[in-house]
Amino acid sequence: MASNAIRPATHAAPPFHYPGLRVVTSFEGLLATPLRDGVNAVCWARDLHGDFDEVVQKLGTADDITSIDEARLRSLKVSPAGRLAVSALLDDLDRLRAIGEEPTLDCVRRYPRDHDGPVATDVHSFHVDSATAPFDTFLCSYTGASSEGLLNHDARRLVDAPVIRAQLLERFGGEEGEAFTAWLGENSFDLHYEALPTARPFSFGIGNLWRIAVQYPGCPVPACIHRAPEDSPGQLPRLLLIS
Repeated sequence: MASNAIRPATHAAPPFHYPGLRVVTSFEGLLATPLRDGVNAVCWARDLHGDFDEVVQKLGTADDITSIDEARLRSLKVSPAGRLAVSALLDDLDRLRAIGEEPTLDCVRRYPRDHDGPVATDVHSFHVDSATAPFDTFLCSYTGASSEGLLNHDARRLVDAPVIRAQLLERFGGEEGEAFTAWLGENSFDLHYEALPTARPFSFGIGNLWRIAVQYPGCPVPACIHRAPEDSPGQLPRLLLIS
């Protein structure tokens, strides 16, 4: 049962010591910080107020992934704390649309899983986003477990692991060369990573709005490696904004 008391969402601080990350205190700072010179992630660290769990409960979604539009958000009958959370969600959607982004707000119970083959290509695997032209990803987790990041020097592409590469080559049915490289890309195998034994993945935190580098031709920095958290049966769906 949602409380009528206005409370802050739980907050997990990002790794301020990470040289590839810049932490800012405003949306303007999030946009103004360039993704170059080794910086591939910018975090607007926030303690949002409001009852986001109540919003998820009132939405009452049953599907694995449900996109929530503004009209549905505005129509929710919620407590003052829930209304504060709704206002925060609408503000984030408005901010991103104002700069030409097309954000979506999703209630996520579970994502499709991919266990077919040596490289899982679902979002629970550490991966980078890709595009054919300059592009950044914005994302924010408002409830549940948050997305996780991995430092680039703590990771290795799965297709560069000798055993996995041999398995993929066998599946491809050919030899090393341009055709094999193209096939890896067509199937997104080359976007997925494994954490090295000494790696320490970090949490994106709840309520923080992130802008992360995407892999595209000519990108001046390595793309930011991240993944969705594992499903937690019995918990409320995640409330996630992504653009």
